[in-house]
Amino acid sequence: MAVVELSQRRRKRPDPSGRPHVHAPETIKRPPLLWTMLEGTRALAEIGALLATFPLLATAPRGDGHPVMVLPGFATTDHMTLLLRSYLAMLGYQVFPWDLGWNLDQHSAGENGEHVARRIEEIADATGQNVSLVGWSLGGVIAREAARRKHHGLRQVIALGSPFAGNPRATSVTMLYELLTGNVLTAEHTRQRYATGHHPLRVPSTAIFSRSDGITAWENCVSETDGITENIEVHSSHFGFVGNPGVFYAVADRLALPEGAWRPFEREGAFEVFYP
Repeated sequence: MAVVELSQRRRKRPDPSGRPHVHAPETIKRPPLLWTMLEGTRALAEIGALLATFPLLATAPRGDGHPVMVLPGFATTDHMTLLLRSYLAMLGYQVFPWDLGWNLDQHSAGENGEHVARRIEEIADATGQNVSLVGWSLGGVIAREAARRKHHGLRQVIALGSPFAGNPRATSVTMLYELLTGNVLTAEHTRQRYATGHHPLRVPSTAIFSRSDGITAWENCVSETDGITENIEVHSSHFGFVGNPGVFYAVADRLALPEGAWRPFEREGAFEVFYP
C-alpha cells in the first residue's frame, strides 16, 4: 500500500469497513451486562494468549526507539500498564510512565491534558525526539485532550478502548466514576467535549476499540478518519487492552511507522485472527 505523506494528510480516504464512525449520542447504550461480567475471565485469558504468542510478538516491527509515554486507565496507576511498557521497552523505545499516581480524573481530562502536554514538551526537549502517547481508557481521553492543546513535540496518539466521543454515560462504571471523581457526566463542559471528541487530531492518531468491550460502549471509542487517522477493531475485553497480543502488535506496528510517512494498519500474518 502506498505511503501517505503528511502533506496529503487531510485527503479523505474511504473506510474499508464501510461503517460510519460517528454515532448519535442518544443511540449509544452501555455494554451488555454479559460482557461486563466476563471482563475478568476474558482479561486473564488474554494475558495467557499474550504469554503464548510472545515469541511472535518479539518479531513485531521495530521503530527508531523514540520516546513513548503510556497513560493508565480510570482508577488505575502505572502498575496496570507494566506489561505494555515492558514490551515497548523490549522493542527499543524510551518508555515513560505518566507518574501522576491514580488516574481519577479529579481535575477533569482538560487539566490532566495540560499536565501531559507539558510532559510531552519536557521529554521532547530532553531527548531531542518527538513523543508518542499511548493511553488506555481514560488515559487515551487525556492523551487526545493533550494533543488538542499543544502538538509541539508530539509524534502520534494511540488510544486503547478510550471513550472520547458519543455518550459519556454509556459505560458500566458511570456511578463509580462520578463517585470517585466528583465529576458529573451530564455537565455541559463534558457533553461539549464528547460532542467534538470524534474530530481528527492534528497529528497521526489511532483508536483501537472492541465491540465486546464490557466497560464502555465501543461507539464512544472511534473517530472520524482522514489521511492520518484510523480506527482498528480488535477482539478484546476492556481490561485486556493492556494484556492482549492483538493490541500489543497493533501498537508496535503503529509506533514503528517512520515519522512523516503514515500508512493505514494492515491486518495480515499470524496476528490476523485478533482483528475482525
